[in-house]
Amino acid sequence: MVASNEWGRVDDDGTVYVRTAEGERVVGSWQAGAPEEGLALYTRKYDDLATEVSLLASRLESGAGNPQHTAELATQMRASLADAAVIGDLGALDKQLGELLEKTSVKKEEVAAAKAQARADAVAAKEALAAEAEQLSTSTQWKASGDRLRAIIEEWKAIKGVDRKTDDVLWKRFSSARDAFSKARGSHFAQLDKQREAAKEVKLKIVAEAEELSTSTDWGPTASKMKSLMSDWKAAGRAPRDSEDNLWGQFRAAQDKFFAARSAVFDVRDSEQLDNKKAKEQLLDSADKIDPANSLEEAKSALRDLQDKWEQIGHVPREAMRPLEDRLKKVERRVRDAEDAEWKRSAAESNPILLNMREAVTKAETALSKAEAAGNAKKIDEARQALDARREWLAEAEKSVQS
Repeated sequence: MVASNEWGRVDDDGTVYVRTAEGERVVGSWQAGAPEEGLALYTRKYDDLATEVSLLASRLESGAGNPQHTAELATQMRASLADAAVIGDLGALDKQLGELLEKTSVKKEEVAAAKAQARADAVAAKEALAAEAEQLSTSTQWKASGDRLRAIIEEWKAIKGVDRKTDDVLWKRFSSARDAFSKARGSHFAQLDKQREAAKEVKLKIVAEAEELSTSTDWGPTASKMKSLMSDWKAAGRAPRDSEDNLWGQFRAAQDKFFAARSAVFDVRDSEQLDNKKAKEQLLDSADKIDPANSLEEAKSALRDLQDKWEQIGHVPREAMRPLEDRLKKVERRVRDAEDAEWKRSAAESNPILLNMREAVTKAETALSKAEAAGNAKKIDEARQALDARREWLAEAEKSVQS
Protein backbone atom coordinates (compact mmCIF):
# COMPACT_ATOMS: atom_id res chain seq x y z
CA MET A 1 0.00 0.00 0.00
CA VAL A 2 1.43 3.43 -0.97
CA ALA A 3 1.25 6.51 1.26
CA SER A 4 1.74 9.97 -0.40
CA ASN A 5 1.10 13.74 -0.21
CA GLU A 6 1.93 16.76 -2.36
CA TRP A 7 5.70 16.61 -1.65
CA GLY A 8 6.49 12.89 -1.44
CA ARG A 9 5.51 9.28 -0.95
CA VAL A 10 6.42 5.96 0.71
CA ASP A 11 6.33 2.96 -1.68
CA ASP A 12 5.12 -0.60 -0.90
CA ASP A 13 8.67 -1.75 -0.42
CA GLY A 14 9.30 1.08 2.09
CA THR A 15 11.30 3.36 -0.24
CA VAL A 16 10.78 7.02 0.64
CA TYR A 17 10.68 9.66 -2.13
CA VAL A 18 10.56 13.47 -2.13
CA ARG A 19 9.25 15.46 -5.06
CA THR A 20 11.40 18.41 -6.26
CA ALA A 21 11.41 20.62 -9.33
CA GLU A 22 13.91 18.21 -10.86
CA GLY A 23 11.74 15.16 -10.14
CA GLU A 24 11.51 12.50 -7.43
CA ARG A 25 14.50 11.66 -5.27
CA VAL A 26 14.96 8.76 -2.87
CA VAL A 27 15.53 10.15 0.65
CA GLY A 28 15.33 6.95 2.73
CA SER A 29 13.65 3.70 3.57
CA TRP A 30 10.81 2.95 5.97
CA GLN A 31 10.40 -0.57 7.39
CA ALA A 32 9.22 0.13 10.92
CA GLY A 33 5.50 0.36 10.29
CA ALA A 34 2.78 1.46 7.96
CA PRO A 35 3.75 3.72 5.02
CA GLU A 36 1.59 6.52 6.44
CA GLU A 37 3.74 6.56 9.56
CA GLY A 38 6.89 6.83 7.50
CA LEU A 39 5.38 9.66 5.47
CA ALA A 40 4.48 11.51 8.68
CA LEU A 41 8.00 11.03 10.08
CA TYR A 42 9.76 12.46 7.05
CA THR A 43 7.25 15.31 6.89
CA ARG A 44 8.02 16.23 10.53
CA LYS A 45 11.73 16.22 9.68
CA TYR A 46 10.95 18.81 6.99
CA ASP A 47 8.97 20.89 9.47
CA ASP A 48 11.92 20.81 11.92
CA LEU A 49 14.24 21.98 9.15
CA ALA A 50 11.81 24.75 8.17
CA THR A 51 11.59 25.82 11.81
CA GLU A 52 15.41 26.12 12.01
CA VAL A 53 15.40 28.36 8.92
CA SER A 54 12.62 30.55 10.40
CA LEU A 55 14.53 30.89 13.69
CA LEU A 56 17.70 31.95 11.86
CA ALA A 57 15.72 34.59 9.97
CA SER A 58 14.00 35.86 13.14
CA ARG A 59 17.26 36.14 15.10
CA LEU A 60 18.88 38.04 12.25
CA GLU A 61 15.95 40.43 11.96
CA SER A 62 15.88 41.12 15.71
CA GLY A 63 19.61 41.77 15.85
CA ALA A 64 20.26 38.82 18.15
CA GLY A 65 21.88 36.77 15.38
CA ASN A 66 25.41 37.40 14.16
CA PRO A 67 25.22 38.11 10.40
CA GLN A 68 28.42 36.23 9.62
CA HIS A 69 27.48 33.17 11.65
CA THR A 70 23.94 33.25 10.22
CA ALA A 71 25.35 33.34 6.67
CA GLU A 72 27.58 30.36 7.39
CA LEU A 73 24.69 28.30 8.78
CA ALA A 74 22.33 29.32 5.96
CA THR A 75 24.95 28.33 3.38
CA GLN A 76 25.46 24.95 5.01
CA MET A 77 21.71 24.32 5.26
CA ARG A 78 21.14 25.37 1.64
CA ALA A 79 23.88 23.03 0.46
CA SER A 80 22.39 20.18 2.49
CA LEU A 81 18.96 20.49 0.86
CA ALA A 82 20.12 18.38 -2.10
CA ASP A 83 20.60 15.38 0.23
CA ALA A 84 18.04 16.28 2.92
CA ALA A 85 16.10 13.19 4.08
CA VAL A 86 12.80 15.06 4.44
CA ILE A 87 9.48 15.34 2.66
CA GLY A 88 8.31 18.87 2.01
CA ASP A 89 8.63 21.96 -0.22
CA LEU A 90 12.44 22.00 -0.55
CA GLY A 91 12.17 24.67 -3.27
CA ALA A 92 10.49 27.04 -0.83
CA LEU A 93 13.20 26.38 1.76
CA ASP A 94 15.90 26.98 -0.85
CA LYS A 95 14.27 30.30 -1.79
CA GLN A 96 13.87 31.30 1.88
CA LEU A 97 17.53 30.49 2.58
CA GLY A 98 18.58 32.49 -0.50
CA GLU A 99 16.65 35.52 0.75
CA LEU A 100 18.17 35.02 4.19
CA LEU A 101 21.68 35.07 2.70
CA GLU A 102 20.87 38.34 0.92
CA LYS A 103 19.72 39.84 4.22
CA THR A 104 22.90 38.68 5.96
CA SER A 105 24.92 40.59 3.38
CA VAL A 106 22.97 43.76 4.17
CA LYS A 107 23.31 43.12 7.90
CA LYS A 108 27.06 42.58 7.53
CA GLU A 109 27.37 45.99 5.92
CA GLU A 110 25.23 47.55 8.64
CA VAL A 111 27.31 45.88 11.37
CA ALA A 112 30.53 46.97 9.68
CA ALA A 113 29.22 50.54 9.45
CA ALA A 114 28.12 50.46 13.09
CA LYS A 115 31.52 49.15 14.14
CA ALA A 116 33.22 51.87 12.14
CA GLN A 117 30.96 54.50 13.68
CA ALA A 118 31.53 53.08 17.17
CA ARG A 119 35.28 53.18 16.59
CA ALA A 120 35.03 56.76 15.31
CA ASP A 121 32.94 57.71 18.34
CA ALA A 122 35.41 56.03 20.67
CA VAL A 123 38.34 57.82 19.02
CA ALA A 124 36.46 61.14 19.22
CA ALA A 125 35.66 60.54 22.89
CA LYS A 126 39.31 59.86 23.74
CA GLU A 127 40.43 62.82 21.65
CA ALA A 128 38.00 65.01 23.64
CA LEU A 129 39.39 63.64 26.92
CA ALA A 130 42.96 64.25 25.76
CA ALA A 131 42.05 67.82 24.72
CA GLU A 132 40.34 68.44 28.07
CA ALA A 133 43.44 67.16 29.88
CA GLU A 134 45.62 69.53 27.83
CA GLN A 135 43.40 72.43 28.89
CA LEU A 136 43.61 71.34 32.52
CA SER A 137 47.41 71.13 32.32
CA THR A 138 47.65 74.92 32.84
CA SER A 139 44.90 75.14 35.46
CA THR A 140 45.64 76.44 38.96
CA GLN A 141 42.45 74.94 40.40
CA TRP A 142 44.58 72.22 41.93
CA LYS A 143 41.98 70.10 43.69
CA ALA A 144 39.19 70.34 41.13
CA SER A 145 41.53 69.80 38.18
CA GLY A 146 43.37 66.95 39.91
CA ASP A 147 40.06 65.23 40.67
CA ARG A 148 38.95 65.68 37.07
CA LEU A 149 42.19 64.20 35.67
CA ARG A 150 41.71 61.13 37.86
CA ALA A 151 38.11 60.82 36.66
CA ILE A 152 39.29 61.05 33.04
CA ILE A 153 41.42 57.91 33.56
CA GLU A 154 38.33 55.93 34.60
CA GLU A 155 36.35 57.30 31.65
CA TRP A 156 39.27 56.44 29.35
CA LYS A 157 39.29 52.82 30.53
CA ALA A 158 35.57 52.50 29.87
CA ILE A 159 35.93 53.52 26.20
CA LYS A 160 36.47 50.45 23.97
CA GLY A 161 37.04 49.89 20.26
CA VAL A 162 40.06 52.13 19.57
CA ASP A 163 42.93 50.46 17.75
CA ARG A 164 46.18 50.16 19.69
CA LYS A 165 48.18 52.58 17.55
CA THR A 166 45.60 55.38 17.79
CA ASP A 167 45.05 54.66 21.47
CA ASP A 168 48.79 54.91 22.18
CA VAL A 169 49.01 58.31 20.45
CA LEU A 170 46.02 59.69 22.35
CA TRP A 171 47.22 58.25 25.67
CA LYS A 172 50.58 59.93 25.15
CA ARG A 173 48.79 63.29 24.77
CA PHE A 174 46.78 62.70 27.93
CA SER A 175 49.79 61.46 29.90
CA SER A 176 51.91 64.46 28.87
CA ALA A 177 49.16 66.87 29.92
CA ARG A 178 48.72 65.11 33.26
CA ASP A 179 52.48 65.18 33.90
CA ALA A 180 52.60 68.91 33.11
CA PHE A 181 49.78 69.58 35.57
CA SER A 182 51.40 67.42 38.27
CA LYS A 183 54.72 69.22 37.80
CA ALA A 184 53.07 72.67 38.06
CA ARG A 185 51.07 71.60 41.10
CA GLY A 186 54.18 70.24 42.81
CA SER A 187 56.04 73.47 42.11
CA HIS A 188 53.13 75.51 43.42
CA PHE A 189 52.90 73.65 46.69
CA ALA A 190 56.66 73.74 47.15
CA GLN A 191 56.52 77.52 46.77
CA LEU A 192 53.50 77.61 49.07
CA ASP A 193 55.48 75.74 51.73
CA LYS A 194 58.21 78.39 51.53
CA GLN A 195 55.63 81.16 51.82
CA ARG A 196 54.03 79.50 54.82
CA GLU A 197 57.38 79.16 56.56
CA ALA A 198 57.96 82.86 55.94
CA ALA A 199 54.46 83.62 57.27
CA LYS A 200 55.27 81.58 60.37
CA GLU A 201 58.32 83.75 61.11
CA VAL A 202 56.27 86.93 60.68
CA LYS A 203 53.51 85.63 62.95
CA LEU A 204 55.99 84.59 65.64
CA LYS A 205 57.10 88.23 65.80
CA ILE A 206 53.48 89.44 65.83
CA VAL A 207 52.68 87.12 68.75
CA ALA A 208 55.74 88.32 70.68
CA GLU A 209 54.78 91.97 70.19
CA ALA A 210 51.13 91.31 71.13
CA GLU A 211 52.16 89.53 74.32
CA GLU A 212 54.39 92.47 75.25
CA LEU A 213 51.50 94.92 74.67
CA SER A 214 48.97 92.78 76.56
CA THR A 215 49.81 94.44 79.92
CA SER A 216 49.82 98.03 78.60
CA THR A 217 47.47 100.59 80.16
CA ASP A 218 48.01 103.13 77.40
CA TRP A 219 44.58 102.23 76.13
CA GLY A 220 44.16 104.31 72.96
CA PRO A 221 47.55 103.86 71.27
CA THR A 222 47.78 100.23 72.34
CA ALA A 223 44.32 99.41 71.00
CA SER A 224 45.32 100.99 67.68
CA LYS A 225 48.53 98.97 67.66
CA MET A 226 46.62 95.76 68.40
CA LYS A 227 44.34 96.47 65.42
CA SER A 228 47.40 97.15 63.30
CA LEU A 229 48.88 93.81 64.38
CA MET A 230 45.65 92.11 63.31
CA SER A 231 46.01 93.66 59.85
CA ASP A 232 49.63 92.49 59.74
CA TRP A 233 48.47 89.01 60.73
CA LYS A 234 46.00 88.83 57.85
CA ALA A 235 48.52 90.21 55.39
CA ALA A 236 51.15 87.64 56.40
CA GLY A 237 49.20 84.72 54.93
CA ARG A 238 48.81 81.27 56.46
CA ALA A 239 51.58 79.49 58.32
CA PRO A 240 51.95 75.68 58.11
CA ARG A 241 48.85 73.94 59.40
CA ASP A 242 50.57 72.50 62.49
CA SER A 243 51.67 76.03 63.50
CA GLU A 244 48.81 78.25 62.35
CA ASP A 245 46.25 77.27 64.99
CA ASN A 246 48.79 77.37 67.82
CA LEU A 247 50.11 80.82 66.84
CA TRP A 248 46.57 82.15 66.43
CA GLY A 249 45.67 80.92 69.91
CA GLN A 250 48.66 82.76 71.41
CA PHE A 251 47.94 85.94 69.49
CA ARG A 252 44.27 85.88 70.40
CA ALA A 253 45.05 85.26 74.07
CA ALA A 254 47.34 88.32 74.17
CA GLN A 255 44.65 90.47 72.54
CA ASP A 256 41.96 89.17 74.87
CA LYS A 257 44.11 89.93 77.90
CA PHE A 258 44.62 93.55 76.87
CA PHE A 259 41.05 94.22 75.77
CA ALA A 260 39.59 92.56 78.86
CA ALA A 261 41.63 94.90 81.10
CA ARG A 262 40.67 97.85 78.90
CA SER A 263 36.98 96.90 79.05
CA ALA A 264 37.09 96.70 82.84
CA VAL A 265 38.45 100.26 83.03
CA PHE A 266 36.02 101.52 80.41
CA ASP A 267 33.09 99.90 82.20
CA VAL A 268 33.85 102.08 85.25
CA ARG A 269 34.20 105.14 83.03
CA ASP A 270 30.98 104.32 81.20
CA SER A 271 29.15 104.03 84.51
CA GLU A 272 30.40 107.50 85.51
CA GLN A 273 29.40 108.91 82.14
CA LEU A 274 25.91 107.45 82.49
CA ASP A 275 25.58 109.24 85.84
CA ASN A 276 26.79 112.45 84.15
CA LYS A 277 24.20 111.96 81.43
CA LYS A 278 21.42 111.71 84.00
CA ALA A 279 22.70 114.83 85.78
CA LYS A 280 22.74 116.86 82.55
CA GLU A 281 19.27 115.65 81.64
CA GLN A 282 18.03 116.89 85.03
CA LEU A 283 19.68 120.28 84.36
CA LEU A 284 17.97 120.50 80.99
CA ASP A 285 14.64 119.59 82.54
CA SER A 286 15.02 122.53 84.94
CA ALA A 287 16.09 124.76 82.02
CA ASP A 288 12.60 124.48 80.57
CA LYS A 289 11.53 126.89 83.36
CA ILE A 290 13.86 129.67 82.12
CA ASP A 291 11.51 132.23 80.52
CA PRO A 292 13.06 135.48 79.19
CA ALA A 293 9.58 136.89 78.68
CA ASN A 294 9.13 137.24 82.46
CA SER A 295 12.57 138.68 83.21
CA LEU A 296 15.47 138.73 80.76
CA GLU A 297 18.06 139.40 83.48
CA GLU A 298 16.80 136.52 85.61
CA ALA A 299 16.82 134.26 82.54
CA LYS A 300 20.43 135.26 81.71
CA SER A 301 21.51 134.63 85.29
CA ALA A 302 19.79 131.22 85.34
CA LEU A 303 21.46 130.29 82.05
CA ARG A 304 24.94 131.21 83.35
CA ASP A 305 24.33 129.10 86.44
CA LEU A 306 23.19 126.18 84.24
CA GLN A 307 26.28 126.49 82.01
CA ASP A 308 28.63 126.45 85.00
CA LYS A 309 27.02 123.32 86.42
CA TRP A 310 27.09 121.74 82.93
CA GLU A 311 30.86 122.11 82.66
CA GLN A 312 31.40 120.79 86.18
CA ILE A 313 29.48 117.57 85.50
CA GLY A 314 31.94 116.22 82.92
CA HIS A 315 31.78 113.79 80.02
CA VAL A 316 28.76 111.75 78.93
CA PRO A 317 28.60 108.68 76.60
CA ARG A 318 29.51 109.56 73.03
CA GLU A 319 26.10 108.66 71.59
CA ALA A 320 24.38 111.01 74.10
CA MET A 321 26.61 114.06 73.49
CA ARG A 322 24.86 115.43 70.41
CA PRO A 323 21.24 115.17 71.68
CA LEU A 324 22.19 116.80 75.03
CA GLU A 325 24.17 119.60 73.34
CA ASP A 326 21.26 120.27 71.00
CA ARG A 327 18.87 120.66 73.93
CA LEU A 328 21.29 123.07 75.68
CA LYS A 329 21.67 125.13 72.51
CA LYS A 330 17.89 125.54 72.29
CA VAL A 331 17.86 127.07 75.80
CA GLU A 332 20.83 129.33 74.96
CA ARG A 333 19.17 130.36 71.69
CA ARG A 334 15.91 131.22 73.47
CA VAL A 335 17.71 133.59 75.90
CA ARG A 336 19.96 135.02 73.16
CA ASP A 337 17.01 135.75 70.86
CA ALA A 338 15.20 137.55 73.69
CA GLU A 339 18.35 139.53 74.44
CA ASP A 340 18.74 140.51 70.76
CA ALA A 341 15.09 141.58 70.58
CA GLU A 342 15.51 143.70 73.70
CA TRP A 343 18.62 145.35 72.30
CA LYS A 344 16.91 146.13 69.01
CA ARG A 345 13.89 147.57 70.82
CA SER A 346 16.08 149.82 72.98
CA ALA A 347 18.12 150.88 69.99
CA ALA A 348 15.00 151.80 68.07
CA GLU A 349 13.58 153.84 70.92
CA SER A 350 16.78 155.89 71.38
CA ASN A 351 17.71 156.35 67.72
CA PRO A 352 17.72 160.16 66.91
CA ILE A 353 16.84 159.63 63.26
CA LEU A 354 13.80 157.58 64.19
CA LEU A 355 12.82 160.17 66.79
CA ASN A 356 12.97 162.96 64.16
CA MET A 357 11.03 160.90 61.65
CA ARG A 358 8.32 160.08 64.20
CA GLU A 359 8.07 163.82 64.99
CA ALA A 360 7.73 164.56 61.25
CA VAL A 361 4.90 162.01 60.99
CA THR A 362 3.14 163.69 63.95
CA LYS A 363 3.45 167.11 62.28
CA ALA A 364 2.09 165.71 59.01
CA GLU A 365 -0.85 164.21 60.82
CA THR A 366 -1.57 167.64 62.42
CA ALA A 367 -1.34 169.36 59.04
CA LEU A 368 -3.79 166.89 57.54
CA SER A 369 -6.24 167.50 60.41
CA LYS A 370 -6.07 171.29 59.87
CA ALA A 371 -6.60 170.93 56.10
CA GLU A 372 -9.57 168.66 56.65
CA ALA A 373 -11.03 171.19 59.17
CA ALA A 374 -10.62 174.03 56.64
CA GLY A 375 -12.25 171.94 53.90
CA ASN A 376 -9.56 172.82 51.33
CA ALA A 377 -9.47 169.82 49.00
CA LYS A 378 -6.13 170.70 47.43
CA LYS A 379 -4.42 171.08 50.79
CA ILE A 380 -6.07 167.90 52.08
CA ASP A 381 -4.62 165.97 49.16
CA GLU A 382 -1.17 167.47 49.58
CA ALA A 383 -1.24 166.84 53.37
CA ARG A 384 -2.33 163.23 52.89
CA GLN A 385 0.46 162.59 50.33
CA ALA A 386 3.02 164.15 52.69
CA LEU A 387 1.78 161.99 55.58
CA ASP A 388 1.88 158.78 53.51
CA ALA A 389 5.43 159.52 52.40
CA ARG A 390 6.67 160.19 55.96
CA ARG A 391 4.97 157.06 57.30
CA GLU A 392 6.65 154.97 54.56
CA TRP A 393 10.06 156.50 55.36
CA LEU A 394 9.56 155.77 59.05
CA ALA A 395 8.59 152.12 58.38
CA GLU A 396 11.71 151.60 56.24
CA ALA A 397 13.91 153.18 58.88
CA GLU A 398 12.47 151.04 61.69
CA LYS A 399 12.94 147.94 59.57
CA SER A 400 16.55 148.92 58.89
CA VAL A 401 17.30 149.44 62.56
CA GLN A 402 15.73 146.11 63.57
CA SER A 403 17.54 144.03 60.95
